[in-house]
Amino acid sequence: MALAACGDDSGSGSMPGMEHGSKPTTAPTSATTAAAEFNDADVTFATQMIPHHQQAVQMASMAGYQATTPEVKQLALAIKAAQDPEIKLMSGWLTKWGKPVPSPEHGEHGGDEMPGMMTEDEMSELGKQKGSMFDRMWVQMMIKHHQGAVAMAKTEQTAGKDPAATALAKKIETDQNREIATMKRLLGQLPVS
Repeated sequence: MALAACGDDSGSGSMPGMEHGSKPTTAPTSATTAAAEFNDADVTFATQMIPHHQQAVQMASMAGYQATTPEVKQLALAIKAAQDPEIKLMSGWLTKWGKPVPSPEHGEHGGDEMPGMMTEDEMSELGKQKGSMFDRMWVQMMIKHHQGAVAMAKTEQTAGKDPAATALAKKIETDQNREIATMKRLLGQLPVS
């Protein structure tokens, strides 16, 4: 069923139900479709968004242990719940496309090329914070992190070719802009010291 669905969206001009001999038509069509429906922008999006999301999940895990504000803990849980499945989804695309899937360690060293990524020093500094100072720093860093993801998502929507990748980019932009607005309101409520 899934292979047939891939073949139906290829736009190759073949008519459904047209079978030539006993040769299965879905395998070559889906392979052709997989190759035809993605481009370098899609690969870059998935390759960079995976470690970007991995860092957000790492930050969310930190908040689970260190945050003192229920709203920060709740937001961290929501971020982790949204981004873990997206990491798996994008990893599956890269595998399907025959491209390498970044390991979790990749994100620690590739921050310079991705907007919003925290440096190892920033992550270390966050880990040292206590109480409301952790909450405030976490929210400030996550706003910056989300703004970077939104920028990457906008690029994918403009330059990407894979319909699923561009749809995920739109979802990321929408979801993370909503979370940015929540975090900005929350920042105004958190104690300064």
